Amino acid sequence: MSSPPVSSSAVAYEAWTSLAVPDWLNKGDNAWQMVSATLVGIQSVPGLVILYGSIVKKKWAVNSAFMALYAFAAVVICWVTWAYKMSFGEKLLPFWGKAGPALGQKFLIKQAALPATPHHFSNGALETAEIEPFYPMATMVWFQCVFAAIALVILAGSVLARMNFKAWMMFVPLWLTFSYTIGAFSLWGGGFLFHWGVMDYSGGYVIHLSSGIAGFTAAYWVGPRSKRDRERFPPNNVLLMLAGAGLLWLGWAGFNGGDPYAANTDSSMAVLNTNICAATSLLVWTWLDVIFFKKPSVIGAVQGMITGLVCITPGAGLVQGWAAIVMGVVSGSVPWFSMMVLGRKLKIFQMVDDTLAVFHTHAVAGLLGGILTGLFAEPSLSTLFLPVTNSKGGVYGGPGGIQILKQIVGALFIIGWNLVATSIICVFISFIVPLRMTEEELLIGDDAVHGEEAYALWGDGENLSLYKDDTTHHVTVSSGATQVV
Repeated sequence: MSSPPVSSSAVAYEAWTSLAVPDWLNKGDNAWQMVSATLVGIQSVPGLVILYGSIVKKKWAVNSAFMALYAFAAVVICWVTWAYKMSFGEKLLPFWGKAGPALGQKFLIKQAALPATPHHFSNGALETAEIEPFYPMATMVWFQCVFAAIALVILAGSVLARMNFKAWMMFVPLWLTFSYTIGAFSLWGGGFLFHWGVMDYSGGYVIHLSSGIAGFTAAYWVGPRSKRDRERFPPNNVLLMLAGAGLLWLGWAGFNGGDPYAANTDSSMAVLNTNICAATSLLVWTWLDVIFFKKPSVIGAVQGMITGLVCITPGAGLVQGWAAIVMGVVSGSVPWFSMMVLGRKLKIFQMVDDTLAVFHTHAVAGLLGGILTGLFAEPSLSTLFLPVTNSKGGVYGGPGGIQILKQIVGALFIIGWNLVATSIICVFISFIVPLRMTEEELLIGDDAVHGEEAYALWGDGENLSLYKDDTTHHVTVSSGATQVV
């Protein structure tokens, strides 16, 4: 008599050891979560590294790309050493988790869990259980790490082409510790905004609003670029900029698709909505450029793409497809107005030099997305994701109107905290090293700061930059010495 056949699924889950394939492990969820983390990582490295290095003036290509690369690497070490548990560990304060390392084998191979997330009714009865995805803690730590990293990379866009690199090296761990972890724990890790029911599906507030406000604040304290750079700052490679933008767009599938912590129906909804909103926003921004400036701008299209991606992020898996189109229309028009009209008229935008307009593309779009999520969040989709039962957007009536108020309060907390924390961090650093580069470094660019340049114009790695409006020549010789004559 032949033995009964063994199903392929049983073989797939047959453990070599109980540690390698425990009973709680879902290989599909684990694989998708690691792919999602990799997609988000690719958004930063090489996505924003390429975009930053190509959208800036040629003399700042190396510095801009390197600021993004350095931030990514520094965040990884800080994250696993202390910051992960401050964001997703046990509760220390209503807005902050207890610091601690995420490096030990016993911690990393056990089932992922967010210990501060069990949600209770007012009478103490359990309403929503602790978040426990079906994969190991190591996967959760890495997935959340790349989100923290891209927040710093986005922030860097506000201070490109003048921030002292040594000051940036100090800024990254300080802002991660005293700003990012606060927002992450408050909204995602089981803090007071999480339990109050503020909706932030994938980081419209935690990442985009915070980095936009913090970037604008840091730009104020660092000071402006050189007068010449503010007047003329052409991209050095538009086609390469589009390559970076493409990596950013498609990488957003992991950004929003990974946040249900499972490969489920809500994840699919989030990915589709992400692309709908991004495409709509890009088209609307381009149409506005054509209507008012008579020319379609490639850089403008990229800005529109980014605002669409940012706007859908807080509600990607919570709204219906038609709402994603509406959000795309709003994200392609309101940030366009704030950048192209208000940005040229209001004194504050003239005073603060936000290099890549991160305030408009991330803070404004993130705020819009959060409020629109409070308006359009569909009840059944909200049930799939949120800890507070019966949550829904304002258009669905009943208590939905309260959700918009919650979204506004959550945004105000993130804005206020980042204004204060970022200011304190910048002032503190200024007592140790200058926040801004020297005038000579601002004049020369990459070679004065790093001893390297993006493009060799003549000779074997030698460079000659001629500034047409004065007699300053910048020469780099083979020894690496720099001479200004």
